[in-house]
Amino acid sequence: MSNPPFGFSNSDDDPDRDKGRDGEGSPGPGGIPFGFTPEGFDPTQLGQMLTQFGQMLSGMGGAMGTGGSGPVNYDLAKKLALQQLGSVAPISSGTGTAVADAAHLAEVWLDGATTLPAGASKAVAWTAADWLENTLDTWKRLCDPVAEQISGMWASGLPEEAKQMAGPMMGMLGQMGGLAFGSQLGQALGQLSSEVLTSTDVGLPLGPSGVAALLPTAIEKFSEGLEQPDREILVFLAAREAAHHRLYVHVPWLRQRLLATVEEYARGIRMDFSAIEEAAQGIDPSALTDPSKIEEILQQGAFEPQTTPEQKQALERLETMLALIEGWVETVVSEALGDRLPGVAALSETLRRRRATGGPAEQTFATLVGLELRPRKVREASRLWHLLTESAGIEGRDGVWAHPDLLPDSSDLDSPAGFVDRVVGGGTSAFDDPIAQLEATEAREREQGGDTDRPTE
Repeated sequence: MSNPPFGFSNSDDDPDRDKGRDGEGSPGPGGIPFGFTPEGFDPTQLGQMLTQFGQMLSGMGGAMGTGGSGPVNYDLAKKLALQQLGSVAPISSGTGTAVADAAHLAEVWLDGATTLPAGASKAVAWTAADWLENTLDTWKRLCDPVAEQISGMWASGLPEEAKQMAGPMMGMLGQMGGLAFGSQLGQALGQLSSEVLTSTDVGLPLGPSGVAALLPTAIEKFSEGLEQPDREILVFLAAREAAHHRLYVHVPWLRQRLLATVEEYARGIRMDFSAIEEAAQGIDPSALTDPSKIEEILQQGAFEPQTTPEQKQALERLETMLALIEGWVETVVSEALGDRLPGVAALSETLRRRRATGGPAEQTFATLVGLELRPRKVREASRLWHLLTESAGIEGRDGVWAHPDLLPDSSDLDSPAGFVDRVVGGGTSAFDDPIAQLEATEAREREQGGDTDRPTE
């Protein structure tokens, strides 16, 4: 995992990290963080550490908001994101009408390219601030499991005697974690909200269900230098947004499956407690009323999660699921618009290149979840869906979404032809009843004594 969550760095990223302030490779006096020793701990040093945290929280005062009771301070995150956005111009009525018209046309064309009916009941134009306001609840669901696990890990890592002595002040440490996560989230969302093109640009259903949203200001910047007419670009992005909504609305298990995979990732987190001491050293409480100073302090990294096998497996499942979603959308949109808009192939390639260079969606996922959605995976997923459409038809392709166990896994993305051959079985009739196909497959595996516990995507 090359980008650990919330801007943290792995312990092996910096070979000089363990060279402490005493110059001998220890994290501090005696080489034991917080003064803990094999024989016990120094109550004085623990008290000093907690006092420093208390001064920091006190110095922040009301400027940081009141949303600090959870694992992430979302008041701080929202304030930092809006501060980064600055002044936001409202959407004109003409622009709003253009977005609605583009979405309507896209829906009509999509009807012939997928069996999934329209999933959006309305189409709207959002400013960057609108996107932030309407997606924050979903970001909470994504970020809370990771933040809760990290906070719980370092708190439980204290010696029992230290926990008893700290008493109520343990809550103070939780606040500190909430501020750290809130700062990282605010920075990431501030950047993303100014560059994201639609509500599903990240690949997840971030906005309200059934609301297709496009961000005209970001789309205008995206269109600069492209050879396609602005209206064609708008219809293309509206079709991608509408296709995402068809999938998320009519595949009821998909949204929860993605969030559950993030939770699986969180449960795999392990901590390196030696870095916590560094967060308590050299803090100047007088500077902490300035959000930019807080950001500088928290970016130094108070916690350092370690990569575990459980994390790697969960991240692979999440990456594969997002690639399958993106590949399906590419395939459906290309079929719906390919003969009507000559620039669809070029626009799809532009989005791929945007992703390959680390676009805002990829950067945000790398910061918040530790995930890199690799372009190769999306390209292979798109090829798999295309081959499946040719072999099984639209009904057969879309029927795979009937149950998560029918979806291809990571190895299938590397060998899409094998997946198509396996699920089609020489004809398309197997897709008439995907659940029956799944039950038959499981029965056959039991009879053969096969491994029925293979992780699913």
